[in-house]
Amino acid sequence: MAESRIVLVDSDAVFRKNIKAMLTRLGYWVVGETGDGLGALKLVRSRQPDMLIIEAEVPGMSGLEVARIVHEDKLAPVVVLACSGAPGLLEKAKGARVAALLVKPVDEASLLPAVELALTNYQEIISLESQVKELKEALETRKLVEQAKGILMETIGITEAEAFKRMQRQSMNRRISMRQVAEAIILTQNLRV
Repeated sequence: MAESRIVLVDSDAVFRKNIKAMLTRLGYWVVGETGDGLGALKLVRSRQPDMLIIEAEVPGMSGLEVARIVHEDKLAPVVVLACSGAPGLLEKAKGARVAALLVKPVDEASLLPAVELALTNYQEIISLESQVKELKEALETRKLVEQAKGILMETIGITEAEAFKRMQRQSMNRRISMRQVAEAIILTQNLRV
């Protein structure tokens, strides 16, 4: 995913410079960098990167806290950089929903696969979440249409097929969705009761 936009956060300016150089060589674009957690959050919100690479322990707000917020707000995947020997870091990273964890020192051979996999997996997750949302909405619409058909069948005394045709006709004539027609029928019935 060359041309991907990345925000880079590490308290060590020299390390940050080295990682930025690696990312640039690999075809990524570093759109912002900082050395603290609060700055990282501001950069992610303002620059809207495709990925955040952050050190686990940065001043202000820890990298894992930032990762958790970025994940919850669905802003970007997060790759966390850590010194080896941090006790319980893996479990904390899992809890923060980190896409990848890299142990310092980092080289191009480990950076590239972590970044690529994180970007690819994140896009797949976003796509699946979107599909789930669409399916839930379709199911909810179907339930409302069935309920509205039942109301029409009961109140007017028509068949299920005729109720559906009438709703479909209203949907086309008024240029509104079947869900809106169903909601109107249900609302009208509720007002009568």
